[in-house]
Parts: sequence; C-alpha cells; structure tokens
Amino acid sequence: MTRDPAPLDLPVRDALPALRAALEGPGSAVLCAPPGTGKTTLVPLALAGLIEAPGAFEGVRRVVVAEPRRIAARAAARRMAWLLGEKVGGSVGYTVRGERVVGPHARVEVVTTGVLLQRLQRDQELAGVDVVVIDECHERHLDADTVAAFLVDVRAALRPELRLVAASATTDAEGWARILGDAPVVEARGTAHPVEVVWAPPAREVRPPHGMRVDPALLTHVASVVRRALAERDGDVLCFLPGVGEIARVAGQLGGLGGREDVEVLQVHGRAPAAVQDAVLAGSAGRRVVLATSVAESSLTVPGVRVVVDSGLAREPRVDHARGLSALATVRASQAAG
Repeated sequence: MTRDPAPLDLPVRDALPALRAALEGPGSAVLCAPPGTGKTTLVPLALAGLIEAPGAFEGVRRVVVAEPRRIAARAAARRMAWLLGEKVGGSVGYTVRGERVVGPHARVEVVTTGVLLQRLQRDQELAGVDVVVIDECHERHLDADTVAAFLVDVRAALRPELRLVAASATTDAEGWARILGDAPVVEARGTAHPVEVVWAPPAREVRPPHGMRVDPALLTHVASVVRRALAERDGDVLCFLPGVGEIARVAGQLGGLGGREDVEVLQVHGRAPAAVQDAVLAGSAGRRVVLATSVAESSLTVPGVRVVVDSGLAREPRVDHARGLSALATVRASQAAG
C-alpha cells in the first residue's frame, strides 16, 4: 500500500512507457533523467511492479539497483520503502559492505557496485534477478566498469532474458548505448528553476590546495559565506567541501551559529552514521546547514535546500608517477562538474 500518490507523481513517469518498450524489445536501455525526477527511486519500483504507473511492469519481478556509494544505496532503499509505506527490509532492501537488510520477499535490492561485482563472481547468472539497474553510470570507476562488462557478457552467453538499464542524470548516452549493444536511449525531462549565482571570493588571497592540504583561511571564509547565506536567504543551506576533515573544521567554526538554536548543522559523507543520513533526507521543521562531500551532488537529493555554497574544491584520485601509486589529492572543481 503506497502513501499519498503525490510523491509518486514525478517527471520520470512520462518516460516509463518508452523504458518498458526498450526492455521488452532489445532488453537493455540507457535512461537519462535530471536530478529530482525519480530516476533512482520511482523507476526500480515500476520495474518491479510495486506501483501502478503508465509503463510499469506487471507481475512479480526482482530488481537489483547498483549505486556507486554506500550512503546512496541506503538512502535510495529507505526512500523507496517510504514511498511504499513500508520499512526497509520488506519489499525493498539494501546490501552494502558489512550490512545487509533484505527480507525474504524483497523485490528491489539496492547494492553498491562492489557488492554486485562480488556477487557476479560467485554467481555469474544472477539467478532470480530479472532487471539490473546501474545507477549514476557516469561515475566511471573500476567496479562499475567491470560490473558493466560482466553483465554484457552474462546477457550474451548465459541469460539473454536479463534486462539491463544504465541510468544517470548526466552521461555519455551514446557511449553507454554502444556498450549495451546499441540499446535505445530513453530521456526524461526535468523541471527547470531560476538560479541566482553569487560570486563570493575571499577578501585576501589563499594558498592553492596541495596534496590533501587546504588553506585554513579558505575554510574560515566558507563558514562566513554560510552565515551570510543564512542571514540573507530562506531555506536550508547545502555546502560542498572536499573531504571529511574540511567538513569537521567548518562545522566547528559554525558551532552555535552565533547563538541561533533554530539552525542544525549536519555533516554528510561516506562514513556518516545512518542516523545522520536519515535526518538529512527526512527534512526538518527548522533550518539546517548540510556540510557534504560530492556524495550529495549526484547520489542524493536533499530536501529543503534553497542555497548551495560551493568551496570550489574536490578530492579526486591522482597518480604519483614518482612512486607509481594512486592517491587522493585536493583539486579545484570545474564549473562543468556542478
């Protein structure tokens, strides 16, 4: 029994008939849907036949959704269970490293790409699975690429009836279509909203990032911009920072927010406790400042946010050619990545 149907009335519903036709025909598809359209939550429920929607599949089907991060896998499962009016572990469950919440009658299981890769190594046929959705497929990394290669081979040699969907908000659709055997590309339209861009550089020059180090003066400036956003704008504030250390430092500088008890500061990253993740995604009656890594940029939709403060930095793997090893480094974030 689903909740009030309003949360299910998302833009991706209009793309479901075309997606169903692609999966019933060639058996694979590339789904391009902007953030907030329901790509991660509504589509798996429709593919599993758990909701009534145009183009939804009929009958009992088992769907596995692969997410690039643990926090995204947990969040997607919780959101889908909430839409159904259930608790996680019923019709919808999740499996991440060290944690499994999947009931005996689950029809949608959200996993990380690492977990799916291990599963494919143990059971190449994926017995009992009807559809696999590779979500956020634009986030190219070794696990995701290997999973895609495995699944293409499984369809070709062992299970031609296994259906595959590569989904992303921004992706090389034609490239993924070729990987999946000239699969159809299905697009969902989002809703555009006016965005005001405010450039707020530091008053004095700050040192550029070096390795994992970030100039403390920049973090102090970011905290001041967050305070300004709270004073000048309504709604919650989402602030992007490169890593856990920077999040903790800015949170410390925002402690108390000048005595304002109506503002809650939340820290969101891959190691954040499940209770914090739930609090961020559930919304709040009061105002919130959400300090997050890029996990909230493409893998999560945070409700209530009206202002985004971007530090302009990101943490990415870089190869140290002198040592022949890969390590994380703090780099300037391109506007194209936003």
